[in-house]
Amino acid sequence: MKRLRTASTGRLTVILAVALPLALTAAIAQGALTGSTPTPSPKALANAVVDAFKAPEPEGITAKIEFTNNLLPSGSLPGGMASPLASGADGRLWVQKSGDFRLELQSDAGDAQIVSDGDKVTVFDASSNTVYRATLPADAKDAAKPADHDEKLTLDKVRKALERLAKTWTISGADPTSTAGRPTYTVKISPKDDGGLLGAAEVAWDAVRGAPLRAAIYAQGQSDPVLELKATDVSYDAVPDSDVSITSPAGARIVDLSPSEAKRGAREHARKAKRGAGHDEVRGVDAVQRELDFDLAAPAKLAGLPRREVRLVSLDGKKGALTIYGEGFGAIGVLQHKAEKSEAGKDDDGEGALKLPEINIDGATGSELATALGTVVTFERDGVAYIVAGSVPPVAAENAARGLK
Repeated sequence: MKRLRTASTGRLTVILAVALPLALTAAIAQGALTGSTPTPSPKALANAVVDAFKAPEPEGITAKIEFTNNLLPSGSLPGGMASPLASGADGRLWVQKSGDFRLELQSDAGDAQIVSDGDKVTVFDASSNTVYRATLPADAKDAAKPADHDEKLTLDKVRKALERLAKTWTISGADPTSTAGRPTYTVKISPKDDGGLLGAAEVAWDAVRGAPLRAAIYAQGQSDPVLELKATDVSYDAVPDSDVSITSPAGARIVDLSPSEAKRGAREHARKAKRGAGHDEVRGVDAVQRELDFDLAAPAKLAGLPRREVRLVSLDGKKGALTIYGEGFGAIGVLQHKAEKSEAGKDDDGEGALKLPEINIDGATGSELATALGTVVTFERDGVAYIVAGSVPPVAAENAARGLK
């Protein structure tokens, strides 16, 4: 991993395009609460969930959408260079019955497109004239396939699942609402214990069709969502193939984020060999240290949190360590690996780069990305690169970084 003292708009797009909007888009079709359109009859949450799963599957979904992204701090995006994936925008969404979809976001800085056919994901960011491509793992493709066991979903099973969920989450009922002119049920969940900076999450689905129409994530103590994807208009007609495909523009830079076939094959072979031999992952301070060619920094406590786990990880084929401190969403993760000599002096300071604040970590210069939902601190010391991340305020992440000795 490279240092984050500066990150180009293109790099930022990868993080926000794939890790956030895609995670919402693949499961959510749209939504917008208006309060003036018809709402459904009151219904118990378990009943509403069962009815949604058993509702007739639409032939397709076409929607006008609004995407809100207040994740990054105000003023951190270069003027005139903000991708709609990073700053939020209006657009349209097309979803086929098969699950293939295209999300289009429009802004003055240029449009952004996210397309998936179940096998791969393509992201085009016009603000940087870059196309990002990634092949989806097999388990993700299987999870995206339409379910064929709805008839096996019973009211009793849903009730028991909600009871288990309620042990760690506060769950609202199925609140009758109106979304994109459709009657919907909205449920809100929030962590009972330490949720870090996460306050709550909401999802609304069509009371008749069962299709999810809105998703929102709230930071702790905030009434407005940090991330939200919702529809202002929706229809359920069939979607032609032409609406869920894009052609890469001539001259666009192509970035392939998929692991090479050799790497994929090697990883799969290693997983099968491990399962066949009954081997466990390398865990524990002493066991992990024996595998590393640098000194592992894993104190028993960090920023007041107890060490919970240490495991060996692989980063581009090189060994590193991941240490987790604390529990739940308020935990802090520390990733450390031997720094690449080629990383020095390769920070992108060009026009349009995202400038991250520099901080001092006991004499080492690091960088900090603070968002409404968490903080990431990166620095190098004595030939080792560290990444400290968690759904915690900046001061907690900084204290954790300074405690790595």
